Amino acid sequence: MRKVIVSIIGPSQPSKEVAETAYQVGKLVGARGWVLLSGGRTGVAEWASRGAKESGGLTVGVLPEATPESANPYIDIAIPSGMHEARNFIVVNAADAVIAIGTSFGTISEMAMALRIGKFMVGLHIPKPFILPVREVDSPEEAVSIVAEYLEGRKR
Repeated sequence: MRKVIVSIIGPSQPSKEVAETAYQVGKLVGARGWVLLSGGRTGVAEWASRGAKESGGLTVGVLPEATPESANPYIDIAIPSGMHEARNFIVVNAADAVIAIGTSFGTISEMAMALRIGKFMVGLHIPKPFILPVREVDSPEEAVSIVAEYLEGRKR
């Protein structure tokens, strides 16, 4: 059976609160046996990957560069895309669901792409009002639970 892939997107320079949330989401994603997919570098990607690794999960990073050296130390599989910002499309398109944690210009572009192609997405630490129709949740547990409900419903 194919493994579930959940993309975690967020800023490369998150606040302490956003970083802690990413870490907790990563732990929950890893504990469920889902593959955590991210941009593979710093910030939310690194904190979420760390959490996933600490709970026994598999992590994949789609890097903007053509070489794997920029991957954070918690990435199991580094995919050097050589596509720079265009790699954001791969990060959201390859996912079964997307969890956005915090915002930055890059994150907002990923969120817009995810919505454009019809990906299921929830968000944490999203400013209000927000221009994109993102279902905001209040905790890492709620985010992962809602994604799990979506994935279960999709199987039926």
